[in-house]
Amino acid sequence: MGDSAGGSDRSIESLIREAELHPTSGWDFSWLGARHKAVPPPWDFEGIVAQYARRSPDMLDMGTGGGEWLAALPHRPPRTVATEAWPPNVPVAKRRLNALGIEVVQVDGAPDNNSPGAEASSARLPFPDESFRLVSNRHESFVAREVARILAPEGHFVTQQMGDGTYRDVRELLGAPTGEEVPFTVSMAAAQLEHAGLSIEMSSVGRETNIFADVGALTWYLKMIPWEVPDFTVERYRDRLAELHARIASDGPIAIHEPCFWLAAQKRRMKAAV
Repeated sequence: MGDSAGGSDRSIESLIREAELHPTSGWDFSWLGARHKAVPPPWDFEGIVAQYARRSPDMLDMGTGGGEWLAALPHRPPRTVATEAWPPNVPVAKRRLNALGIEVVQVDGAPDNNSPGAEASSARLPFPDESFRLVSNRHESFVAREVARILAPEGHFVTQQMGDGTYRDVRELLGAPTGEEVPFTVSMAAAQLEHAGLSIEMSSVGRETNIFADVGALTWYLKMIPWEVPDFTVERYRDRLAELHARIASDGPIAIHEPCFWLAAQKRRMKAAV
């Protein structure tokens, strides 16, 4: 069996070495093949955004990563723009999306929506007022008043976010500090957007699940998403990884559950003065 095949019968040293050598740019997990399975939440966020996109002349995708998700979207308006805050992802996104006629703009990241003072952030999106009829956002922090500013009247903001209890499973699995973060909930997101002048149209809560067939896949995943276990290094967690390696050999793949939610909001049209 080759090094990219399933890892249950490979040594832990081989699995971890491969994970440490494989690049972490972009947002493409497909190289793991059957070693990683993502079970989506009970809604089709891609389909939801595509429905809005079919009715909109333009669109901004916030936090596009390497552009993989946006490039695969079933429908994009004639004018589509993407932003990305993590510098290593920007050239990856540009190579993928520029070929599709999509401009990629590097921006400063907004603070986490559940952090103190998030709503008072001075982070500004580099677009004029009322620039877009649709703004999509998949797992990217946002400043609600900036979203409202760049939305045209009656425009829509559609977002999917990780929710209350996110990362608890994986941190407990590794014996990592669970932290005491203020949970980001659908009600918190709705309150921020309503305070900025948007009306919530619909929302739903659920969870997504990531299933790992070996510790190499898990290790690379944690390198790709370092905020899940902020102090993660192979050296620090080698003993726990060895325990998980033995557990997988005995009991099979491990699953990590992550709460999430989505919502759609619309910018209210200002009433004309009488």
